[in-house]
Amino acid sequence: MSELLFDRHRRMRMTGALRDLVRETAVHKDDLIYPVFAIEGTDTKHEVPSMPGVYQYSLDLLKKEIDDVVAHGIKAILLFGVPGTKDELGSNAYSENGIVQRAIRELKFEHPELMIIADTCLCQFTEHGHCGVIEDGHILNDRSLDLLVKTAVSQVEAGADVIAPSNMMDGFVAAIRAGLDEAGFKHIPIMSYAVKYASAYYGPFRDAAHSSPSFGDRRTYQMDPANRNEALREAMSDDREGADFLIVKPALSYLDIVSDVKSTINRPVVAYNVSGEYSMIKAAAAQGWLDEKETVMEKLTSMKRAGADLIVTYFAKDMARWINESDM
Repeated sequence: MSELLFDRHRRMRMTGALRDLVRETAVHKDDLIYPVFAIEGTDTKHEVPSMPGVYQYSLDLLKKEIDDVVAHGIKAILLFGVPGTKDELGSNAYSENGIVQRAIRELKFEHPELMIIADTCLCQFTEHGHCGVIEDGHILNDRSLDLLVKTAVSQVEAGADVIAPSNMMDGFVAAIRAGLDEAGFKHIPIMSYAVKYASAYYGPFRDAAHSSPSFGDRRTYQMDPANRNEALREAMSDDREGADFLIVKPALSYLDIVSDVKSTINRPVVAYNVSGEYSMIKAAAAQGWLDEKETVMEKLTSMKRAGADLIVTYFAKDMARWINESDM
């Protein structure tokens, strides 16, 4: 029998140490951003029914949760607020005493080194659950921008380090950048939800943030999941308008978009590992159908491999713990 000529790829996989040496992609604790939900009240901790292990916290208990987050080595959180009252214009989103503003002040006092990224939107603060001003059943783009600017400025005045506008109104980055600059906050970065699809994966989040729309849906401002070229147009617009980071949301079904944005635009790209992606793994793991740790690590690694620089994930504490354990 003549000698066969072929490549010996398995040579590089024969031991764990060798596989570690040649591993191309890794998730680090510094890559992780942990979403948290602040609610009104005291001594209150509500588990989100569709998101096992994810809670809404009153401010006194939120501070204890953030102590634990910091102890895990996580350096950044994405802060959402669930107000006690709502109105047509979402006034608690930009109130000096709004739940987000109070949470920022208290967390910054306890952990000045923690990077607080403030989600900047109106949906969880409006009675109708949409991300802008409503007139005759229509979301008014330009009038909504004024309220988003007020919200962003109030969050920074409270101590937010980064503004993360998630509303998908046209021109929201340009408006917020101008508003922050005019208010003396030229140094504050914008982490734009540049590519945000109208996704079925958001259902559990709407339980957590109490932000489901009371009529219609968000397809006139969030993107069609079938569109790829449109994602680049959206991201390039935000880049031109002054965004410092570009979020792709969701992440798992849109890794091609993460890759496209990273290879096209010279900005840090953030993959948002959304609530539905979290809940699917939790449900499957609870049934014994998946190994939770291995699945999460594979999934987050795929986001880094696709080009994400940072990952927003509800698994951040778990991932940080697993990384810490592997380093021991």
